[in-house]
Amino acid sequence: MTENRSLLYNIDWQVFVITILLIVIGLFNIYSAEYKEGSKFFDLNTNFTKQLFFMIPAFVLFIIVLLIDVRFFVNFSYGIYGFVLILLLVTLLIGKEVSGSRSWIPIGIFNLQTSEFAKFATALALAKFLDEYQVNVSKFRFSLIAFGIILIPVLLILLQNDFGSAMVFASFILMLFRHGLSPFYLYLPIVMSVLFIAALVFNITTLVIVIISVSILAYLFLYSKKNSLILIGLIAVSCLAFTYSTNYVFQNIVEPHQRSRINVLLGKEMDLKGSGYNVHQSLIAIGSGGFSGKGFLDGTQTKLNFVPEQTTDFIFCTIGEEYGWIGSLILLLLFSWLFIRIIILSENQKYSYARNFGYAIVSIMFFHYAINISMTIGLFPIVGIPLPLVSYGGSALIGFIMMIAVFLKLDADFKHYYN
Repeated sequence: MTENRSLLYNIDWQVFVITILLIVIGLFNIYSAEYKEGSKFFDLNTNFTKQLFFMIPAFVLFIIVLLIDVRFFVNFSYGIYGFVLILLLVTLLIGKEVSGSRSWIPIGIFNLQTSEFAKFATALALAKFLDEYQVNVSKFRFSLIAFGIILIPVLLILLQNDFGSAMVFASFILMLFRHGLSPFYLYLPIVMSVLFIAALVFNITTLVIVIISVSILAYLFLYSKKNSLILIGLIAVSCLAFTYSTNYVFQNIVEPHQRSRINVLLGKEMDLKGSGYNVHQSLIAIGSGGFSGKGFLDGTQTKLNFVPEQTTDFIFCTIGEEYGWIGSLILLLLFSWLFIRIIILSENQKYSYARNFGYAIVSIMFFHYAINISMTIGLFPIVGIPLPLVSYGGSALIGFIMMIAVFLKLDADFKHYYN
């Protein structure tokens, strides 16, 4: 009894309350997105009712996590990781194909997306590895192992043809950066993204002139440093090779629907009835909400089903239309508060495992949040990444609840042990 009182006293209620608020906001908006005049409140064919049902195992797991000895997660991090890798392999063999991705294991009327649990398991394994060896990932050997832990589930998820879920694992770079990873690994994907977009938008000759000019300026600035010419030369050649290969990759490797989405995003196509339809309708829905919105159940774009996938990828449209700028701002502030609070708690941890895990989950959730909202307002191609705790999706809900529950348990117990 004393231990339970101590747990309740030490648990961070700010994180808990924000989590509940985001789930409730999600439920309201899933219901609104599906609402039809005369429809039943409980209907197993609706995503709203399914989400309610998924909340039962989610919160049962939440309570179980809080009751389990904290050493279970520390000691069995690798075991949980290995078990989830086996689940990913099983999914490849017997998984159900949905929207072109074999990412689901059918369980009755529900489908379990195993990649959602892979994020949780990878966070545990990375936290354990970084803590166990007190790793500084600036050292090549340790960074290689850390990237290996991340890349194994990524490869299995890519084999399922689920690019969106695989892309989320790039968020772990933020966690590793906090643990000493060279800024090079953070700058590299940014530079590659800029070059990729530039190669699609600008003339190749112009880009070659820009790359060579920047390289010359960099050499003049760093001429006194040893080996600067070799390093700058290698970077310039790599940039030129990447630039020249971009068009080939884009035309021959990138899927046609993905090409179309990128072209629409870059303004090279105006396909308002095809690839550009979702984003165009999303912008109309969000913009029509104005300052204070049209009110709960009163969103016309929502009611008339103009925006597809409005309970999942485009849930933010419903919020923007029915609650306007004020509602959207409140949602963004809640997420910001959650991220900042988890970072503060992580920084205050005296045990590095808990700190590592905290940074892992905030990286995953921030990546989901940033990409999802960027998709709905036309700043990023549509890749099928849900808004954490808000979008419909039982597997995602359970995965995020488990991550938050484990972090709250680690934080509460280590406060008790160390104080």
